[in-house]
Amino acid sequence: MTPSQTMQARTGADIYARLLAAIEEGALRPGTRLREAELARQFGVSRTPVREALKRLEAQGLAVHEPNRGTVIPVLGHDEINELYTVRQVLEGAVARFAAQHASDAEIDILRGMIAADRRHVDDAEALARSNREFHRRLTLASHNRYLIEQVAHLRQAILLLGGTTLVDPARRKSAIDEHARIVEAIAARDGAAADDAARHHIGQAHAARLRTI
Repeated sequence: MTPSQTMQARTGADIYARLLAAIEEGALRPGTRLREAELARQFGVSRTPVREALKRLEAQGLAVHEPNRGTVIPVLGHDEINELYTVRQVLEGAVARFAAQHASDAEIDILRGMIAADRRHVDDAEALARSNREFHRRLTLASHNRYLIEQVAHLRQAILLLGGTTLVDPARRKSAIDEHARIVEAIAARDGAAADDAARHHIGQAHAARLRTI
């Protein structure tokens, strides 16, 4: 690969990362058109790296090409949302069960610290949404099962298509933190069944909250 090709690849990867972050943070919402020319002007690059980034998003299901509209971020239907949460409930339950077996004391302390910090910032929906993503990432790593971690990472890409966060609801913010605490305490007690139940309950509540928003 020539130096110019290497720079082009890095530029494409950088644009992909920026677009992915924009989707995750809600700046680019489901239904948004992704126009090559506009993105190239926005990022100050040619269309080629933008095209590469969009192809990568399409490969991951985070963008689709629609007739007469071009590339857009897909909008999940009601059934797709239900299917997504059904699978998430199973996977997150397995994550908590494995974490109860394999999480180190240090990992449990980190999760507890995150919950304590969330209680201090319960009125900040945006910060709590970021913390929620990081909590679930660390919880998944605490399962110490590489195949499960890979499956959850793939599922979380689809979760980005839900758009926004249910944590804009003050009551949901408080209850979500309490649900996280129950998961972690079950893990700390090394009670796999209780951790699984707590995680499934948490995702079930998130599912219900999501349906109330649509």
